[in-house]
Amino acid sequence: MDMAALICVIGVAFFFTYTNGFHDSANAIATSVSTRALTPRAALAMAAVMNLAGAFLGSGVAQTVSKGLIDTPQGSKGMTVLFGALVGAIAWNLVTWYFGLPSSSSHALFGGLVGAALAAGTGVIWSGVIDKVIIPMLLSPVVGLVFGYLAMLAILWLFRRANPHRAKRNFRVAQTASAAAMALAHGLQDAQKTMGIVVMALTISGHQSGSGIPIWVKVSCATMLSLGTYAGGWRIMRTLGRKIIELDPPQGFAAESTSATIMYVTSYVFKAPISTTHVITSAIMGVGATKRIRAVRWGVAKNIVLGWFITMPAAALVAAGAYALTDLVVG
Repeated sequence: MDMAALICVIGVAFFFTYTNGFHDSANAIATSVSTRALTPRAALAMAAVMNLAGAFLGSGVAQTVSKGLIDTPQGSKGMTVLFGALVGAIAWNLVTWYFGLPSSSSHALFGGLVGAALAAGTGVIWSGVIDKVIIPMLLSPVVGLVFGYLAMLAILWLFRRANPHRAKRNFRVAQTASAAAMALAHGLQDAQKTMGIVVMALTISGHQSGSGIPIWVKVSCATMLSLGTYAGGWRIMRTLGRKIIELDPPQGFAAESTSATIMYVTSYVFKAPISTTHVITSAIMGVGATKRIRAVRWGVAKNIVLGWFITMPAAALVAAGAYALTDLVVG
């Protein structure tokens, strides 16, 4: 029974990673596709490869997820907590994907963990939730907005005398590199979150005692994220690439470069699991605001931000319900 529960939880974790991939593929490539720097399929293939590579670049975020948010529950109860958390996260991913809303897969997972843990009576490390989730959730969009705005202002000043058509052509080429950097950062951040869940499952089942990540876990999570990314999330891609603002190549380059830089810093310096969705969306808003404030469709932006605040509570509620139902059936 324990082995069956472990296999079930790991399988659901891999499916969550797959949904994370197609839900968040827009984060890495929407701007490049909308500016025609890359064709959709070429962009998806590049993002899949870079996501795969990024998953092997660090482990700090995975350790935060596996140890810093909830007390590690034990036995079958622990497996049920993880199962409920993943179900809550997957449900929110699918709902927001259907409506084309670029919400955070990461915060859906964290909300699921907290909701399932509370339903099970497992301790929640609130200091870790506040320091590693809530504060970055509030700060990262502000940082993305401000630095996206400043990066675009710098580009406008540096290339103020350049031929506009030639500059746009060159930035279209440069976007290939910035989109690749963004996809690499996405792999670095999001694959690690599922790795942390799988490590928790292995610890609970007694198959692992340390906090290290087995190589098969890294390969499996990275592969599932890449496959999901290649499947593409066209609904969300349209929202990010067109509905917030019509981007040109310099704007796309500024948004992607800003977002990738923020994610590398938070991954390596703070080991904080931030939302790639929040960062790229706010960077796009900041970049667009340099054109003129009204160039950004703030009505669309308002709905997106509202979704960000709903994500954790909604996933937590679904996860708590999934835990209660599973515990009733299994128990």
